[in-house]
Parts: sequence; structure tokens; C-alpha cells
Amino acid sequence: MIKLEHIAIWTRDLEGLKTFYVDNFEATASQKYTNEAKGFSSYFLAFDGEARIELMQNKSIPDCTNDPYQQATGLTHMAISVGSEYAVDNLTERLKADGYEVLDGPRRTGDGYYESVVLDPENNRIEITA
Repeated sequence: MIKLEHIAIWTRDLEGLKTFYVDNFEATASQKYTNEAKGFSSYFLAFDGEARIELMQNKSIPDCTNDPYQQATGLTHMAISVGSEYAVDNLTERLKADGYEVLDGPRRTGDGYYESVVLDPENNRIEITA
């Protein structure tokens, strides 16, 4: 059986991004892993499912030059299901009130999804779906 195991995100603020996903998406964080020799630290974030996010930090990694307001080839967003349209609406409003940018929605898409699109603290696109 083939399954998506995890995606990885390089971050400047490992603790801040971990807190964002734990507080807003009910992720459970692993113990922090640190490799002093390589200047590398990471957390795995688990959700109520099988896929995980690996948050990684290393000061030698250059900043992303992608514009979060423009679509481009390559990995462009991740979708996190929160279970219902009501939950999409509530989380979107809470994130907006907390100062996070909502790019779209909540709305029903042409292919039937109910979703909103928000930026996390490091401008990664997240689709919040029902």
C-alpha cells in the first residue's frame, strides 16, 4: 500500500511554526530533534490521520523567493480537513482575527470542496477544507 507519509517545511522560526499548527490545527508535536554537528533541528507534527508535517530549521538554508500571492509550478499548498463547513468558517474567522491573512473563502469550489485559503506565519498556503 502506498501512502503519503509526510511533507517537510523549512522554517526560520521552528518554535513559532510548531505552535501555529498545534494551536490552530490540533497537531501533536514530537520531541524536538537536534543535530548539533549539522546545525539542524526538527519536529514532526501528527494529525488525526496518517500524514505528518516535518518542520525543519537550519540557518544555512536560504530564504524562499516565491511570492505567496502568485501561483507557480512546484508544491504550492497543503490542504488540512477540519471536518465540517462550520469548522472551516470558525477556524478561518479565528485565524483572521488573530492577524493571519485569508487569501480566499470560505467558499464552495467548482469541484465541490468547501474551503478557505490562509497563509501560515511563514507565508505557506493552507487550504482549510470541510
